[in-house]
Amino acid sequence: MKKKTVVISLGGSIVVPEDGRVDHLFLKKFKEIILKNIRKGTRFIIVVGGGRTCRVYQGAAKKVGKMTPEDMDWIGVHSTRLNAHLLRTIFRAWAHPRINKNPSKIEKFDEPILIGAGWKPGWSTDYDAVKLAIGYGATEVINLSNIDYVFDKDPRKHKDAKKIKETSWKEFVKIVGDKWIPGANLPFDPIASRLAKKNGLTVAVMNGKNLNNLEKYLAGGKFRGTIIS
Repeated sequence: MKKKTVVISLGGSIVVPEDGRVDHLFLKKFKEIILKNIRKGTRFIIVVGGGRTCRVYQGAAKKVGKMTPEDMDWIGVHSTRLNAHLLRTIFRAWAHPRINKNPSKIEKFDEPILIGAGWKPGWSTDYDAVKLAIGYGATEVINLSNIDYVFDKDPRKHKDAKKIKETSWKEFVKIVGDKWIPGANLPFDPIASRLAKKNGLTVAVMNGKNLNNLEKYLAGGKFRGTIIS
């Protein structure tokens, strides 16, 4: 029987929050949940973002000189790779020994976990996660970010913003637009959204800090978050 493969796009800001310190308590609980589901027969592909590390380096570079979008993206890519090595170390006994840095290159892996990182400018880790989902035959991507739901507009700027529990890709793209901007704080990358729509993938957006919520989703129960399909 073929094992179910679940792809997780893990926001770097959850691993390395705004204080710049790695959240080891989150990682400990996250590890427990992943291993629990591995024992049930699920395989995981976990692609991690750059988080605060990325923004600190990008911010410092901009203070010193003018930065091109490509330079900004490369800093982001290498920030994701640092976080990916952290995850691969944590899951050393269960993870494929090589981190996937090129989601267009699909290699067979027998381990229950594959860790992925950023590849090149113009490709967000959300996009990488979608590419890997397609390549490995997964039908869903879990996007763990710092929001509970997708809103119809930015709730930080608009008090009347309404949460969305379920939406189509057509409607979601109206919210996030259709361009990739390095460092943009969006629920899910617009370019990744187009690719997910084209390939009929489902994306579940939820707050990664609420790991009990993730556990409910993986068990097929009710959860707080937004389903995009």
